[in-house]
Amino acid sequence: MKQMLYQSVVYQEGKYYVAQCLNVDVSSFGETEQEALTNLQEALELYLEDAPSTSATVVKHPTLHTLRPQHA
Repeated sequence: MKQMLYQSVVYQEGKYYVAQCLNVDVSSFGETEQEALTNLQEALELYLEDAPSTSATVVKHPTLHTLRPQHA
């Protein structure tokens, strides 16, 4: 069986880094970018133990865009 690759994004929020998986609704944080990614890896593995295999969305070539809502 082919293993799925999971895409993530990391950004700084205050003094912490937040790592968020784009394929499933899982995120984590850490004091460094690497710590946030390591914590996300652990959280993702725990999530996938109980999640159905169809719960992940395939994300190919994500790009980052900035939006400015007019009525927010």
